[in-house]
Amino acid sequence: MNRPAAFLLIIPLSLAALSVGVSLPAFAQSKNTYSQPKGALKAEKKQAKAQRKYAKQQKKAQKKMLKTEKKNTHIPPQQF
Repeated sequence: MNRPAAFLLIIPLSLAALSVGVSLPAFAQSKNTYSQPKGALKAEKKQAKAQRKYAKQQKKAQKKMLKTEKKNTHIPPQQF
């Protein structure tokens, strides 16, 4: 009876210790935001801005296409 109980206690404790050990280096690494040079941050911001602009243009073009499609679709009048 002692072996199964000890086995059931060791597994959760080892998993908890392993998960804490893995998460600490990733957390510590993400805290350092000043490691990149200023030019790299500026380029990153510029690229993000360009991506947002491109997405906005795509959305506008899609709306225009749907509006044109809706406008050009007409139902012929019914003849009795």
